[in-house]
Amino acid sequence: MTARRQFLTHSSTLLLWLAAPALAHGATIVAVRVWPAPDYTRVTLESDGALSATHFMVPNPDRLVIDVHGLQLSSDLKQLVAKIRPDDPYIAGARVAQFAPDVVRIVFDLRRPVHPQVFTLPPIAAYRNRMVFDLYPAATQLARADAPAGGAGDSLGAWLRAHRAELGEELTPSPRSAPGSRRDRRPGRSVLLALDPGHGGEDPGATGPGGTHEKDIVLLIARDLRDLAMRTPNMRVLMTRDSDFFVPLWARVEKAQRANADLFTSVHADGWYTPEARGASVYCLSAHGASSVEARMMAQRENASDAIGGIDIHAHDYQLEKVMLDMSTTAQIDASLKMARRTLREIGAFAHLHSDLVQQAGFVVLKSPSVPSMLVETAFISNPEEEARLRTPAYRHKVARAIFDGIREYLATRPPLARPRTVA
Repeated sequence: MTARRQFLTHSSTLLLWLAAPALAHGATIVAVRVWPAPDYTRVTLESDGALSATHFMVPNPDRLVIDVHGLQLSSDLKQLVAKIRPDDPYIAGARVAQFAPDVVRIVFDLRRPVHPQVFTLPPIAAYRNRMVFDLYPAATQLARADAPAGGAGDSLGAWLRAHRAELGEELTPSPRSAPGSRRDRRPGRSVLLALDPGHGGEDPGATGPGGTHEKDIVLLIARDLRDLAMRTPNMRVLMTRDSDFFVPLWARVEKAQRANADLFTSVHADGWYTPEARGASVYCLSAHGASSVEARMMAQRENASDAIGGIDIHAHDYQLEKVMLDMSTTAQIDASLKMARRTLREIGAFAHLHSDLVQQAGFVVLKSPSVPSMLVETAFISNPEEEARLRTPAYRHKVARAIFDGIREYLATRPPLARPRTVA
């Protein structure tokens, strides 16, 4: 009997299992999360034990059917239905039911054909075992013929292949200069700023004592920064993310590279092990080791984002991308330091600085071979006072203005060379 016939034949069985009492064995779901984004939708099941799954597609209308093994239907799992947002670009709705004594069937009603990637992640940070469903648009997803569908090792390669068409094409133009404007040293030459709000989606970043997530605060600061640039003649903006979803570190770099961005700024609000740590810092890449023990620890924490956010860091594709990123030049680092020093000075004019000097370490997100890049830790969100300030729009705008002024000062002394663009 074919998979499609099984799906239809067992419809009555599903209803019977919905009313059946839960059995005492198998893994238990502890959380269900859904992350819709323009490029893909991610669904995550977090459980106290390892899970496995099989899946298939049903057309007319398009549906994705996933059978999760070693699982009993629970109230937490039923929440998946309510977590599908009306504006999700890929999922129209969901149904869950007990399909067999130890198999839960999930059916996603789709708005468009998708190419699913289903994989598992081991426990890390605050997460336990996770099963991830990434739903990519079928039109842009090119599956590897030599890789098993849904394999965890192929998850990063799938992300790259699904985004090749979009990388470098998410530019926001600012208003054109008025005739005779002298605000740009090269009239008509637009400057492209790549703005990177850290973390996102499954990766919340640091969390303050009041429950504020770093990913939310830095997105608001980056949007303020974007708005300042958009109001400046001859400036354009590339946002690595503009809502709450996960983007791998290397993909953030690649977006800037493929768009031929002039500058890259990653915005963060880090946490520390004690609430006493406070102040802003600015970091650049180091070619010869970290400038301090603390800088090395900061880089290690930020570089863990890929594993927390949902990438198999041991996969072949990941290791290949890592090698490609280890190509930053001395000239790029020198330019980055010049930009970072000006930005640190602007922030220090009104805020406490954690370090008076620009720090350096091996941040993956700064490993662009040609784009001057810096990472700004706007404050320690783990400090109650700084968390409270970051929650206020006025202070966030002040931080964004300081970063923007630092960038503008840098551009005044080092106007970018003419470079080809991926969009008009």
